[in-house]
Amino acid sequence: MLRRTTFASPVGTLALVVDDAGLVALLWPDDAPARVPLPVPEEDATHSVLAAAASQLREYFAGARIAFDLPLAPRGTPFQRAVWTALGQIPFGETRSYAEVARAIGRPAATRAVGAANGRNPLSIVLPCHRVIGSGGALTGFAGGLAAKRWLLAHEGVCNRDLFP
Repeated sequence: MLRRTTFASPVGTLALVVDDAGLVALLWPDDAPARVPLPVPEEDATHSVLAAAASQLREYFAGARIAFDLPLAPRGTPFQRAVWTALGQIPFGETRSYAEVARAIGRPAATRAVGAANGRNPLSIVLPCHRVIGSGGALTGFAGGLAAKRWLLAHEGVCNRDLFP
């Protein structure tokens, strides 16, 4: 059974979703239901993993946390999960291109597929898909919107919020 709560953040109100195995999703305010298809979860702000996720997100946004330590249970194909695991290995304050992520998972020709899997990442911020940028350094699509991506990268010291229109 899925459980959820909401978390007010500097980049919008996020929905946190868990099951018995761990954190399943961190969803954006305007997330299309088809991006991370899930059954409707039950409200439960007291679930231990939801409470831990909210606490760690507060620390991250306060600048006191650079990595998350939560049980994760994203739902996806083996390829998607490989991409999402690679996202979790991008250090705080660094970026990678889609091509670099493709090479990291041993699929150097799969740059477009990596982009598609990145776009379906159900655990934005926790598995930091915002740290993936275009090969020329351009900001590219992001489920939370480019303003949120820009904010997150600036928060991590990667770029000045004003650098990217």
